[in-house]
Amino acid sequence: MPPVSSPARLPSAPPSASIPEGTRDVLPPEWEQREALRVRLSGLFGSWGYRGVEVPALEYADARHPQDARAFKLIDSGGQVLALRSEFTTAIGRMVRSRFAAGPFPLRLHYSGRLWLRALTSELGRLREFGQTGVELIGIEGARADAELLHLAAAALKTVGVAAELEVGFPGFVDAVLEDAALHGPAREALHGAVDRKSGADIDLLSRQHGLSGEVTRTLHALTDLYGGPEVLDAAAELAQGARARAAVAHLREVSALYDGTLLYDLGASRRYDYYTGLTFRAYAAGLNQPVLGGGRYTLEGGSNGSLPGAGFAVGLERLLRAAAPQLPPQPEVVLALDAAGADAARNAGLHAELTWTDDIDELRRYSAARGIHRWARGSELFDAGVSL
Repeated sequence: MPPVSSPARLPSAPPSASIPEGTRDVLPPEWEQREALRVRLSGLFGSWGYRGVEVPALEYADARHPQDARAFKLIDSGGQVLALRSEFTTAIGRMVRSRFAAGPFPLRLHYSGRLWLRALTSELGRLREFGQTGVELIGIEGARADAELLHLAAAALKTVGVAAELEVGFPGFVDAVLEDAALHGPAREALHGAVDRKSGADIDLLSRQHGLSGEVTRTLHALTDLYGGPEVLDAAAELAQGARARAAVAHLREVSALYDGTLLYDLGASRRYDYYTGLTFRAYAAGLNQPVLGGGRYTLEGGSNGSLPGAGFAVGLERLLRAAAPQLPPQPEVVLALDAAGADAARNAGLHAELTWTDDIDELRRYSAARGIHRWARGSELFDAGVSL
């Protein structure tokens, strides 16, 4: 007689039944509100000609990936190292190279889904799992393409009722000015960070360490002040000595002329200059110290048709909900339906209806009180939950 095996046991949960740091449960009504925002944005993107796509949550780990050092990684059954999706642009780029190698271009795509990062970051509000929706415009470049994305970003904020200012940057401008000042190697890299932090003390310290002239040091300080309205472009033009810097200012002027709204400029922003190849932008809403939206121009390398210009932006759904919540319409009233006819009538009237599971009226009253349900439905009637039946 074969031995009797013990029943399999699942690993026990931690004593506190906690979830990993940087993750969270999403409960109603937050889920419904966040989904409503996502649906609105998806509809808007589609109306602008951006077609929806979906990419896998699992991808092959790659040391060249911009988030490789912070990605969750695992080994699959074949021994390959996989990573959980940590940002969308790279994944969309892979899809374009393999699925849309022949275009037609321009290619307009939009996406939505979850992202995961192993390392906590204050930039993402300390979340390691979060939702994004966004767009990518691939295969064309120039001021008209950049202006299209700015207009779409503004329309996205408007359609969800969020008032936010678009802040435009051009990280390559700082790099071009540093290049014109004959700064290279570690000094240039360190000064990028100091300028981006707008730290005059760090600029002075690095200038002394690297023996920079007073004129160069003054130029670096001037870079940190390049924030504001259209007057910033005039100030930037005075600092632009070489061809790259002048071209950046000229491009921003052209985009500004094509955009029919108000823009702020932060031409001292250089934090992500290795990734972006042109204009960048982000949007801040009142009460939030992190952007609800951000993106910019990049180059999609590789593929049968060589490199392709690309640009896009992503909206952080958790942050957007915090900004949009006061403007969101209330959820439809929920009623408890005592029969199927009552449920149908309530739903036809635009209400949400839950069906009863018991004839015990006292139990239904207790449930309604705990659930916050104030009315019941039966047939074509709606009546207070507390009345005698």
